[in-house]
Amino acid sequence: MPGGIELKSKDEIARMRDASLIVYEVLETLKAAALPGVTLLDLDALAESETRRRGATCAFLGYRGYKHALCISPNEVVVHGIPTRRTLVNGDIVSLDYGVVKDGWYGDSATTIPVGTISAAAKALVDATRVSLEHAIARMVPGNRVSDIGAAVEDYVVPRGYSVVRDFVGHGIGKKLHEEPQVPNYGPGGQGARLRAGMVLAVEPMVNLGVPDVEVLDDGWTVLTADRKLSAHFEHTIAITDNGPMVLTRP
Repeated sequence: MPGGIELKSKDEIARMRDASLIVYEVLETLKAAALPGVTLLDLDALAESETRRRGATCAFLGYRGYKHALCISPNEVVVHGIPTRRTLVNGDIVSLDYGVVKDGWYGDSATTIPVGTISAAAKALVDATRVSLEHAIARMVPGNRVSDIGAAVEDYVVPRGYSVVRDFVGHGIGKKLHEEPQVPNYGPGGQGARLRAGMVLAVEPMVNLGVPDVEVLDDGWTVLTADRKLSAHFEHTIAITDNGPMVLTRP
């Protein structure tokens, strides 16, 4: 395809499904473990052990020198948060971003979860971000264009008073963690490559309570909201088929 986009066969999508279901299972384990008093490093170690137990490899570990299995992004951290000895506390919201490699194929997903009891504003942000991803997935049918996906996110969250991060985007995925095309989380629609059966994309809206601007810390990874207000992040790996979108990273 133009732009180096690789189409996957049904057999290759099935292999990606195997990897993606491991991502789902590990994230479910992490969600149950993310309680007040648990450290970010505890969750990172749990992700690695659960992945190895399932015969897969952590996709992020060693990627561009990254030293952990998991990206953990609390509160005002948008994405790429590095696990530390920081302890989860009641009221946090935490993005867990995780990927695995199984038999040479990648799966990638993220979810933002509450720790204990969170504020109404935090819950509304998390809910809106989650729903925006579902709206994006609904647009992933043959004949639409790549920018229709992000337009669906923007059309849902902006009228609700939120902003969409523009500096980081989703991506194609397959035998590499990041493939073409890039998948922005904003519009306008009707632009970019036309969607075709066999494309597999990792779609990941990042939505802020305040301004869309972000800041990358000196560690080269951690991305914060510029105004230090809350951010939420959800991601699925999705295959486009003739029968519509197939979300690989959930049952």
